Amino acid sequence: MAAAVPTWSKVVAAIGCIVVVGGCGLRSASGAVLEARPGIIQHYDSLEGVQITVAAKDFTEQLILGNMLSTILSTAGADVTNLTNTPGSFGVRQALLNGDADVSPEYTGTGWINYLGNEEPIKDETAQWQAVNEADQSNGLTWLTPAPMNNTYAFAIREDAAERLGVTQLSDLRKLDKSELTFCVESEFANRNDGFVPMLQTYGLTRADLGRVTTLDTGVVYTATANGDCNFGEVFTTDGRIPALNLRVLDDDREFFPLYNLTEVVDTDLLSKHPELAEIFAQLNPRLTNEAMLALNAKVDNDGEDPALVARDWLIEQGLVS
Repeated sequence: MAAAVPTWSKVVAAIGCIVVVGGCGLRSASGAVLEARPGIIQHYDSLEGVQITVAAKDFTEQLILGNMLSTILSTAGADVTNLTNTPGSFGVRQALLNGDADVSPEYTGTGWINYLGNEEPIKDETAQWQAVNEADQSNGLTWLTPAPMNNTYAFAIREDAAERLGVTQLSDLRKLDKSELTFCVESEFANRNDGFVPMLQTYGLTRADLGRVTTLDTGVVYTATANGDCNFGEVFTTDGRIPALNLRVLDDDREFFPLYNLTEVVDTDLLSKHPELAEIFAQLNPRLTNEAMLALNAKVDNDGEDPALVARDWLIEQGLVS
């Protein structure tokens, strides 16, 4: 695969609703949607009785976002089926294409590269969103204006090591001694044609310039970096383990990594009949920043809280619902 995409998907059991895939399509085993009262997001009489199915993937961030969208739409008046915890990116994508789902939280880079098959990402956030939205119109899907949050690849370092080495961005790596250029990366990223080696080349380095490079499973990279097994660990920018382990994400100042801005993908026919959906999500999306998502993910991954409750509590804190 030619473009970077976060590969976090792991089956998460007994959280939210369990998804069953059968010959008749996707269905929720529980259909649980946490209720709330209107806040900034108001009740719409036009959505009364409108059936909307939300599908989201099966990793922490998507569990939170899927429940968030379900609560918002229910508060706005829709009759919501919650298919959060659908296995894998392509499970959600197929549900949208088949009409088994109407709305999904998704990432512009995933749409452009993985679903639509483009090899070259577009570096500008707005242009990337516009391109994926235009291309997906032929599939009957509309991508709404995205949030600021961008869940892409990055490298992180322990805060104390960052201070000692004086690094804040990836271009700072060239000034370090070889002995300090120790990396922990996952195997897929280490070998991708748009992964570790091309990233090094973008920043004027080669493998020969580095010290030790250790290949680990994704989850182990975070703890290995925090424990000092390496100075620089490959991470995803909204992972809750970053603040929990006191890691600092280095700025990708030469913009190597593709953009994965979050937005809602909505069935175009549904949106045409109910343009108020765009208005609803336009009140949510500007609030979804990397900092906000880091904190929400940490509540689930580090504190053991339920993603549906985390989602609703945050919506209440923001005044979007009450």
